[in-house]
Amino acid sequence: MAAARVLLLLSGRPEPASFARSVCGLLGAGPALGPWPTHCSLQRGRLVLSSRPFPGASARLPLQRPPFCPFAALDQPPRVPGSELPADRGVDLGVAIILQSSDQTVLLTRRTRTLTVSPNLWVPPGGHVELDEELLEGGLRELWEESGLQLPQGQFSWAPLGLWESAYPPRLSWGLPKYHHIVLYLLVISQETQQQLQARIQPNPSEVSALMWLGPDVAAAVAATEDGTETPRLLPQDLPPSILAVELKDGRAQPLVLPMSTLLQTTPATAEDKERVSTGTKFALGLWLQHLGNPHVKVKLTWTQQRKNRTRTLFPKPGICKVKYIIPSLAHL
Repeated sequence: MAAARVLLLLSGRPEPASFARSVCGLLGAGPALGPWPTHCSLQRGRLVLSSRPFPGASARLPLQRPPFCPFAALDQPPRVPGSELPADRGVDLGVAIILQSSDQTVLLTRRTRTLTVSPNLWVPPGGHVELDEELLEGGLRELWEESGLQLPQGQFSWAPLGLWESAYPPRLSWGLPKYHHIVLYLLVISQETQQQLQARIQPNPSEVSALMWLGPDVAAAVAATEDGTETPRLLPQDLPPSILAVELKDGRAQPLVLPMSTLLQTTPATAEDKERVSTGTKFALGLWLQHLGNPHVKVKLTWTQQRKNRTRTLFPKPGICKVKYIIPSLAHL
């Protein structure tokens, strides 16, 4: 098995999370929908999770999975013949950046149709955390690789928002899962406006086919369309019929009028690359809205590391976390 990226503290010592088992389930998730408060620590590109406090835990974050999580379904007896998953694989670690402008909008990007995993989905910039890579460093690298944005030092603050258990394909009706991730959502608050950030964006066309900025009202409507719920929530009557986005076509950016109904789509029962906002993104948008409603976010431990040319506060004190982050160039990361 490759180096374990996600470890669970179940019986006194960290053990690699198994690809075939639901992380939420192993940490004690019951029949409720969650989320479940989870203690976590990230060291050298590894995430350690526990349902209880433990030495070295850096934060207590909400952990969630979709109601139709295939790993949760496969955990339930009896086992369906032919549903065996590999026992020699672990769970991968990802990071996603919820980038907030100074005028309180957040950036989402649409994955290209040609991608193997989750094509045509609206998600925040993000991807894998490399081995020995700090979580913020990995998130900023992914932001730069996908959008071309490099945030000036001293002009942003950040805080961890929550954890999401992700599978692809997302439903058993699509087929057995081939990918299993724990995604850490990080809120990065820029001192620049949406217009200033947008002017510097240079999307990577191999990964991004469109981008948009959502304000709190629209984000709340999107977050309310939780996949798997039997009774849809009431949506505001004054929602705009469409959102103005930017689409890449033939290497050039052009305006895109995106119907609101597209953003409110849920995960279909059959495999298709229907354009929609991913379930994990809806969860993250809900966490962002909670942060806006209560800016004095409480995270229990402040941890500061100093290295040769960079200093970062990894987890904030109550309130906005000011981060000093010095890197000569992100191009080498």
